[in-house]
Amino acid sequence: MDVSMTLWVLTIVGLCVLIGADFFIGRKPHDVSIKEAGIWTIVWIVLAALFGIGLWIWGGATPAGEFFAGYITEKSLSVDNLFVFVLIMAKFAVPTQYQQRVLLIGVLIALVLRAIFIAAGAAIITNFSWVFYIFGAFLIYTAWKLIQEARADEEDEDWDENRLLKAAEKRFGVASEYHGTKLWIVENGKKIMTPMLVVMLAIGTTDILFALDSIPAIFGLTQDPYIVFTANAFALMGLRQLYFLIGGLLKKLVHLSYGLSVILGFIGIKLVLHALHESGVNVPEISIPVSLGVICAVLVITTITSLIASKKKAREEAEAAEHQGVDL
Repeated sequence: MDVSMTLWVLTIVGLCVLIGADFFIGRKPHDVSIKEAGIWTIVWIVLAALFGIGLWIWGGATPAGEFFAGYITEKSLSVDNLFVFVLIMAKFAVPTQYQQRVLLIGVLIALVLRAIFIAAGAAIITNFSWVFYIFGAFLIYTAWKLIQEARADEEDEDWDENRLLKAAEKRFGVASEYHGTKLWIVENGKKIMTPMLVVMLAIGTTDILFALDSIPAIFGLTQDPYIVFTANAFALMGLRQLYFLIGGLLKKLVHLSYGLSVILGFIGIKLVLHALHESGVNVPEISIPVSLGVICAVLVITTITSLIASKKKAREEAEAAEHQGVDL
């Protein structure tokens, strides 16, 4: 799709306006209710849908289909991020009234870093088509790793700071307690970071690890940098509200890793087939409608089986507790 510099600028300005409005409305620290989170989650989904419809009207069915496939993929992969966000919030003991501010700034940092990744990925793909083999192989490997982790049935309840964050803490120092929404304070004549800034950096920089599989995944659905960027932007900007909306339901999505592994493996195979096609090998390519259908079907099935399994486990635990009470 041919995208002019004017459209790029208008899109970025539009996203900035939406982010600014989101920040302005939620500028006062407060505990986010389920109702508020639900309303804003719907708002961001509707905005993404309207953007996709706009692409359909302006560019046709192909770019619109690529956007929706990319958006749904990035949205599903971003849900996995929430597990780590919960651990980070717990590790830094972030007060509930400040969590929305932390997530907003953290997600903005993540979006900027992903934009850099997308630009680099687009440049590499343009000049070296063989990179599709690497992307495809990496996604298939990641899918296998996800299955291995899911089958191990081991929950990692801790989170380790990355080296960049540790270096920043060592260089500037960190206050022992939160000071409202302040990011820096002066203590004993020295300017140091507050825990608020540290946790924002933690969420933003940790997203780099998730981008390593999500960016190749969306490039497997479309090679258009504009669609890749906007799909990532809409998926990430709705992540903050989704955190508060389904935070308590995350543990019930017991089959999420299996679903994500199927999606990543499927896109990995799609990338390898595309690379072979680009190399002149006569192989079938997977169309966007098929990709979109597979992704949606996997997510629906995964959600249903997860809820059934969680309900069954809760019932078994209740029966076990009841029998234990009778024996006593």
